[in-house]
Amino acid sequence: MPTITALFRHPVKGFTPESCERLVVRPDGRVAGDRVLAFRFSDAVRPEQRDGRDYWPKRRGLSLMDFPTLAGLRLAFDEDGGRVRIERAGRMLVDADLDESGRRDLESAVTDYLLSGPDARRLRADGVLPIRLVGDGRTPRFQDRAPGYVSLHGADSVAAVGTTTDAPIDDRRFRSNIVIGGTVAWEELTWTDEVRIGEVRFAVVGPIERCTAIMAHPDTGERDAPLLRLLVSEFGQAAPTLGILLLPVDGGGTVRVGDPVVPAG
Repeated sequence: MPTITALFRHPVKGFTPESCERLVVRPDGRVAGDRVLAFRFSDAVRPEQRDGRDYWPKRRGLSLMDFPTLAGLRLAFDEDGGRVRIERAGRMLVDADLDESGRRDLESAVTDYLLSGPDARRLRADGVLPIRLVGDGRTPRFQDRAPGYVSLHGADSVAAVGTTTDAPIDDRRFRSNIVIGGTVAWEELTWTDEVRIGEVRFAVVGPIERCTAIMAHPDTGERDAPLLRLLVSEFGQAAPTLGILLLPVDGGGTVRVGDPVVPAG
C-alpha cells in the first residue's frame, strides 16, 4: 500500500523547505504554516483577484522560477517567536523579528544577496525595488494558485526523472507538500477521483504543470538540469508534469509520515 514518506511546508515563498512529521490541512485546502510570508515586488504588495479569491502571482515576487539563486540561502522561521534567520554558506546574513524594523533588515539582506549575483538584472526592472516582505507569519496565502491546494508527488516519479540526467534529483526540487512511496512511477497521475490520506479525504483536482523552478539545484541554485525539456521528451508528456493537486473534501485534518494513501477505486 502507498504511504507518506515525507512531508514539507515552505514558510517563506521560494525559500528553504521545512521537513515535517505531520501537516495540518485547513478546511480551505491550504497547509498550516505553508507560504505564510513572501518577498514581493514594490508594485505587488496587494493581492490581485482571481475567481473571487486573493491571488499573489509568483512573477511579481521572489520565487525560484525567476530567482534560482534563492536556493543558495538557508532560511529558518520561528513561527512561535515570529523571527526569521537567513544564512549563506554557514554565514549569518540576517536574524530579525517580523516587526517593521526587522522586516526592513530582512528585505535589505535578501536584496543585497541577489544584487551580488547572477539574478541581479531581474531586480532592476520597473516596479521591483524595493522588495517588501509581506504576510502575517500565520496565514497561508502565497501559494501559486488562488485556491491554494495541497501538492503531492510520488518518490518513484522523481526517481524516474533522475535517470534522465547526471544532475542530482531529489524531492525538494518539486516543492510538494506530500511525498509518497509504494507506487510505480507516474501512478499518481492516473488518480482522477478521490484519495484518502490518513484521516483526510481529498478530491484530486489535476496534475501539476511545472515551471523553471525545478531546474534549480536545491542547495546551490544553479540551473543544472533541463527538466522541463526532459519531462516532455523522455516521458511523452504534452506539458512538463509531475505530481497532482488536492483539495480536502470534508473539512481537512492532519496527515502524518507513514499514513496510508488509498486512491478511490
